[in-house]
Amino acid sequence: MSDRLFRSSLDSLVDKIALVTGAGSGIGRSVALALAREGCRLVLAGRRPGPLERVADEVRAHDRDALPVVCDVGSPTDVDGLRTSARQAGVVQILVNSAGIAPAASFLEMEDALLEEVLRVNFKGTYYCCKRFLEPMIAAGWGRIINIASTTAKAAYPHTAAYTASKHAVLGLTRVMALETARKGVTVNAICPGYTDTELTRDNARRMASRIGGSAAAALDRFAGTSPQGRLIAADEVADLAVLLASPAGAAVTGQGIHVDGGAFMG
Repeated sequence: MSDRLFRSSLDSLVDKIALVTGAGSGIGRSVALALAREGCRLVLAGRRPGPLERVADEVRAHDRDALPVVCDVGSPTDVDGLRTSARQAGVVQILVNSAGIAPAASFLEMEDALLEEVLRVNFKGTYYCCKRFLEPMIAAGWGRIINIASTTAKAAYPHTAAYTASKHAVLGLTRVMALETARKGVTVNAICPGYTDTELTRDNARRMASRIGGSAAAALDRFAGTSPQGRLIAADEVADLAVLLASPAGAAVTGQGIHVDGGAFMG
């Protein structure tokens, strides 16, 4: 695609309504701002009002509308409320499910409650949002769902049993939804980042260090070392792919789990 045609494809995102969960920080924030730069109007969902308001101000600095909504995506009642609030902006045309948690624990040390909480937020939260926002996309004949998964959706690392299980589930859901919407104008994809330079990753490094010894900095170095590029992924690099998938340029891409990991996983 020529630069001119690609730019035209991105221009078609102007005034599209995008809902981003987990928008208060990390990858969610970067995706929201990237979509705002391309002209989207944003609904921002997250559990903490302060960070949401700050991101909303950043979106508005791009002369785009922003509607922050406090929501725990793992609660179906909260997601019902999110759907009601989002109607103030209009019909959500782009849904980015970025909300997630990633507590570290070895399998034998992991309490049942931890598994249940990770699945509640990471998998059920994605499911609830997809369930409530997909139908209007189908009715309109156009929509984009982008689920932020992880390389652990296809591989595994020690001390990530709950997180890995949740992201495998997200990728499975993505593939089924893609098949069921393939002829309805909607694409459904997952982005699978490697270890990303976010506060979530830094928190995980601190937890890992407390469990197995060493420093958080050493744990981050180990995370970076899983990539042949020897570095953490930037949240903006994940956001750039999300913009492409949201645009008409991504119309033929559906049911995929696309890695942004510096070559850590090839398959």
